[in-house]
Amino acid sequence: MEQYTSVRPQSNRTRSLNHTSPVEVSLQAALDALADPMRRRIVRELASVPDWTRPCGTFHDLPIAKSTLSHHFSVLRGVGLLEQRDEGSRRLNRLRRPEFDARFPGLLTLVLGEDEDPPGP
Repeated sequence: MEQYTSVRPQSNRTRSLNHTSPVEVSLQAALDALADPMRRRIVRELASVPDWTRPCGTFHDLPIAKSTLSHHFSVLRGVGLLEQRDEGSRRLNRLRRPEFDARFPGLLTLVLGEDEDPPGP
């Protein structure tokens, strides 16, 4: 009789997080990541709190699905804007502003100064 072993896929918590250095990112990739209004909102929210104090699970006020929010975090990590670390059952975030500002001076200043509700045409 053959025995089968069940292999469980790794959860998001057990996979290692890949963090890209802003030095490795092109201007186009940075602009593409910041083109999405939800990602800009995430960046603004992270800029308003101390590093490592905002868990992913506290972004309840965004009108998007949890899977979409995870995608946005991944995109922001991929362009060097966001660093994440797991602490217990929480995934904490840090906006990598100094590193990103060194690579793209002034770009985050524009994003952080943006009005969420721009005036109409």
